[in-house]
Amino acid sequence: MKKLLTAFAVAAGLGVLPAQAADKISIAATAVPHAEILEFVKPALASEGVELDIRVFTDYVQPNVQVAEKRLDANFFQHQPYLDEFNSSRGTELVSVAGVHIEPFGAYSRKVESLDDLPNGANVVIPNDATNGGRALLLLQKAGLIGLKDAGNILSTPRDIADNPKRIRVRELEAATLPRVLGQVDLALINTNYALEAGLNPSEDALVIEGSDSPYVNILVTRVDNADNPAIQKLAQALHSAEVKAFIEEKYQGAVVPAFE
Repeated sequence: MKKLLTAFAVAAGLGVLPAQAADKISIAATAVPHAEILEFVKPALASEGVELDIRVFTDYVQPNVQVAEKRLDANFFQHQPYLDEFNSSRGTELVSVAGVHIEPFGAYSRKVESLDDLPNGANVVIPNDATNGGRALLLLQKAGLIGLKDAGNILSTPRDIADNPKRIRVRELEAATLPRVLGQVDLALINTNYALEAGLNPSEDALVIEGSDSPYVNILVTRVDNADNPAIQKLAQALHSAEVKAFIEEKYQGAVVPAFE
């Protein structure tokens, strides 16, 4: 022990001190594109003294639960309407730190090549969480398949369908399962991250898709007490870099769209 202390004292005297431990951020993300984008910024953050520990999740609940319970520092998988609904229903106080990208939501089919070809009574599946389910119904309304009681309500449910000329049957399923049942239904409305994971190309395969003016920007999220953490702020800055913008545009070819200049 004396030898170690002496060696440390000599090193300090020469100005050669052990490297300072990096700040560490544990962050939940869905695999595509969120974890891929985080992996891209990981080396740049490391050079700034921030170690990024990326945990991949396949659902939309646990990433928020674990951040709220301080088991993780942040997450990157959701948009603001989903976060607002989650905070309201769960009593959490999670906040957005930065808006990063938009994933235009799309409708897919393995049975028809056009929405015009959907049969009467078609089986249609949408996500079962409140905001993405409402988002799916708004897209069906935009495509002319249904009319809603409140045409602008992002929290609409199948019970709010007022006009249904083709008498389509809308069922709600967990978002992550929708690509797996695509071959069993006539139409599935799928979040872009799950569509990409399933090998679908939203800009080519979707029969109808949101425009780039979508309000559903995917955000970096943390707790109120962690929002000003310098490491979190460095991550937010890295996600808004010109390099990330170029990476998103090149890798996803319009399936994912940067939400910053």
